[in-house]
Amino acid sequence: MKLHDRTALVTGAGSGIGRAIAHSLAQRGCHLALADVNAAGLADTVAQLQPTASARGLRLSRHALDVADRAAVAALPDEVLGHHPGLQLLVNNAGVAVGGTFEQVTEADFDWLFEINFHAVVRLTRACLPLLQRADQARIVNLSSVYGLISPPGQTAYSASKFAVRGFSNALRHELAGSTVGVTVVHPGGVATQIARSARKPAAVPAAEIEQRIAEAEKKLRMPPARAGEIIVRGMERDKARVLVGGDAVVIAWLERLAPVSYWRWLGPLVMKTTR
Repeated sequence: MKLHDRTALVTGAGSGIGRAIAHSLAQRGCHLALADVNAAGLADTVAQLQPTASARGLRLSRHALDVADRAAVAALPDEVLGHHPGLQLLVNNAGVAVGGTFEQVTEADFDWLFEINFHAVVRLTRACLPLLQRADQARIVNLSSVYGLISPPGQTAYSASKFAVRGFSNALRHELAGSTVGVTVVHPGGVATQIARSARKPAAVPAAEIEQRIAEAEKKLRMPPARAGEIIVRGMERDKARVLVGGDAVVIAWLERLAPVSYWRWLGPLVMKTTR
């Protein structure tokens, strides 16, 4: 896919992988509509991109958006068209996490995570698909996770949502086969973002235990976001159906394929070893 002079809508663009994707797209001459609920982070992203946008003559718009707000999601395509003549790329990147086992995570927190990680992906796709179908070439890019390939203990809510994104993306790709709209699902491994630190914490778990879990999780988050963003954007350019981000994601994908039921017998001890 030629990204030059295309327009991309990127959610969760105020930090982490979303911000990195925006930078990589801008370097290729892609116009950007950037959305996030974090107004300060979104302003920082826009400020960082402004020199590139000015030098390349790129349109750059920012949109305050809570992806769990149905009315705001439904209104977003018209808002984007107020700044851009069309839309060719939708990057559903916004996501959150909840720490704790199934018994520790409340029903309210479980539902909150699903609203953002899965239902928002579906709603944004539904809202933007008519715009994408007007283009001669377009693509939907949905961020899943390595936890959309495997399901570790303590990740029931997050893993369930990321498996849902994976299944939705794969089925949608088959439905849109032969059209001008492609679908890419992305499985990042350990990318050094703030997702573990900003995850919702179960009230039933002691603060010391939560801090220990966060520290263990952050040891696995090693890849710089800029590197992850570049891998993802290269996958868009190559029309890839699936993008594995990081060597850990590649190993996990192969292990799950070889031992789809018993992989945790080998992977579990390795995870525990690397977090000590």
